[in-house]
Amino acid sequence: MAEQNVEQIVDSSGLRLLAVHAHPDDESSKGSATMAAYVAAGAEVMVATCTGGERGDILNAAVGELAHAHRDLTGVRRGEMAQAAAVMGIEQRWLGFTDSGLPEGDPLPELDYGCFALQPLDRASAPLVKLIREFKPHVVIAYDENGGYPHPDHIMAHKVAVHAFEEAGNPESFPELGEPWETSKLYYDRAFDPERFKTLHYAMLDAGVDSPYAERVAAWEKHPDEQLFGWVSPHETTTQVYCAGFFKVRDQALLAHRTQIDPTGFFFGVPESIYAKAWPWEDFTLIKSSVPTTLPETDLFAGLR
Repeated sequence: MAEQNVEQIVDSSGLRLLAVHAHPDDESSKGSATMAAYVAAGAEVMVATCTGGERGDILNAAVGELAHAHRDLTGVRRGEMAQAAAVMGIEQRWLGFTDSGLPEGDPLPELDYGCFALQPLDRASAPLVKLIREFKPHVVIAYDENGGYPHPDHIMAHKVAVHAFEEAGNPESFPELGEPWETSKLYYDRAFDPERFKTLHYAMLDAGVDSPYAERVAAWEKHPDEQLFGWVSPHETTTQVYCAGFFKVRDQALLAHRTQIDPTGFFFGVPESIYAKAWPWEDFTLIKSSVPTTLPETDLFAGLR
């Protein structure tokens, strides 16, 4: 499929896209170039952020001594989110839940009472149902069953997105939250598509550049029956959106999350020139559609124009 899809996004005026993410910064590392490309083409794009990221760590050593972040990480991350949203030109809404944190250790500690991952599904989905009925998206993007990667909030964000996608169109569900709205298409994000990482790895070697994925790819070549990333669900990519012209926007949005994103780290390991030539797309899997479309797709709004 990667040999196809070189056209730019056509005019998208009147179309609406909603992406559901677990924490502030997830929207910038997953599908941000696609969202920026659709904004530039006239679409309305919104991100629903399930939690405030208040239990995250400060992952960028450069701001490790930033007193404000240590005193009020929630407030700092809200400011970072606002900056990233402005960079991409998107709208953004908070769903209002508390970050569950990433449990570590053996055995794993229990999650804190009241956190997002422990909410009853109807309660956790209600704010998103309300948002869908208000925003009326034509397309929703969610994580796969493993959450893209297995953080408790990512897995819960998947459950909430799928549930809200279904229930927002059901007039018998949540009648107090507005008139029903049936979203036409549901996609899973494929930010961890193994083929993308393998292709970028070999492209960097061909260019004489050290690959940040060398260790993972070497392990995969030694055990080719295993996944490059063990947590990736076995969905096939159905849809690739050409968005190389917006990789700079993606990088600027990532850098806006200065407490979470190391400018010398994983997300910036591939030179933009190699990225744009070897894999100028972002990848998605079409899960449900109430409109006719032909696979593979090059457009999340295929069948809706």
